[in-house]
Amino acid sequence: MENPITRAGIYFDSGQVQVDQRWDSVPRRPLTMEEAFDSIENSGAWMIFRRVHLDPDYNDILEECLRDVKALSGRRIEEDRKSQEAMIFVTSPNRITSYHIDRECNFLMQVRGTKTIHIFNRDDREVTPEQELETFWSRDNNAGIYKQQYEDRAHVFAMQPGDGVHIPVNSPHWLQNGNNISISLSISYQQKDSNRKYVYQANYYLRKFGLHPTPPGQHAMLDRGKSLAMAGGLRVKKLLARQPH
Repeated sequence: MENPITRAGIYFDSGQVQVDQRWDSVPRRPLTMEEAFDSIENSGAWMIFRRVHLDPDYNDILEECLRDVKALSGRRIEEDRKSQEAMIFVTSPNRITSYHIDRECNFLMQVRGTKTIHIFNRDDREVTPEQELETFWSRDNNAGIYKQQYEDRAHVFAMQPGDGVHIPVNSPHWLQNGNNISISLSISYQQKDSNRKYVYQANYYLRKFGLHPTPPGQHAMLDRGKSLAMAGGLRVKKLLARQPH
């Protein structure tokens, strides 16, 4: 918190949060960042230290972890990644992190305390309908809607210090701390391939016109056309936004 390089990337909230609560409806923050951290055992806080890899020591950890991921997975991550980030989560006892989807390919490692993470299959369209993914990639980070009736489909991992889990892109998940202060390290990267993102965005707008677009991954040529059209449209929009009025 004292490092001026990483301090600007800190986010926190405090209070009681439900599994199905949108992130933009969390309780007002009654405490300052320092107060929430100093009283983390009782403040009900969830703190994210973003971009800690800007500190050279944490960047070394990030690079080492990604090398391990490459060795274990066999994937050529250095060719696939567009950006990468290390984050630290510090969380109060029993605090819930509500249901959500991430854009990044994420590896979460438990450093201190215990927590339980519930990860859903990203290909289960009853859990995550196409419309939710289209909205998520187009305009709303809170588009994923928790459905209690499908909770038994989640892969549940009880995490102890030294444990890690992989959270794929588009895989909904939620977490709950044990009765302890939790510290976790997240290593993530965004992939260079933007085609699927553009297809979701194109389908979002096609659906608004009353059409029933084909989901990504079913027709390669159709996906390619949507991706090119969407990418071109966004470039034109940016150019027009730069023009003087």
